[in-house]
Amino acid sequence: MTDSTDLPAPLAEIRDSFLELGERDRLQLLLEFAGELPELPERYAASPALLEKVEECQSPVRAFAEVEADGVHFYATAPREAPTTRGFASILAQGLTGLTPQQVLAVPDDFAMTLGLTRAVSPLRLNGMTGMLTRAKRQIRTQLHPA
Repeated sequence: MTDSTDLPAPLAEIRDSFLELGERDRLQLLLEFAGELPELPERYAASPALLEKVEECQSPVRAFAEVEADGVHFYATAPREAPTTRGFASILAQGLTGLTPQQVLAVPDDFAMTLGLTRAVSPLRLNGMTGMLTRAKRQIRTQLHPA
């Protein structure tokens, strides 16, 4: 398991918030995150095809990590009818945005498994969050080192 000292502060705070709660309350916190998924910027809202489809997600999820002068911005869209997936997208949007590309690339791939949700959420849903993170890292690498 990932130690919170290995994580950038925003992700460590999110992780610790989950682990401070009992199992039942963790799912509730995930649902609260679902309600906090940031809206897409207009350029993505008008052209959702600019976001990459996350195949690992059972729900139609699209995401993109953008490297800007002020750090990484992670954008995602997930249907309201898929609150756990939407919650995971929101965790990444809130936890990755503002980090340096190097900080995002250093986030352990098993981050989803460190939230204490393995008994509350199906492995397929956790794989979806891992898929979002994996894509974000690949997108960042591509922007840092274009072919």
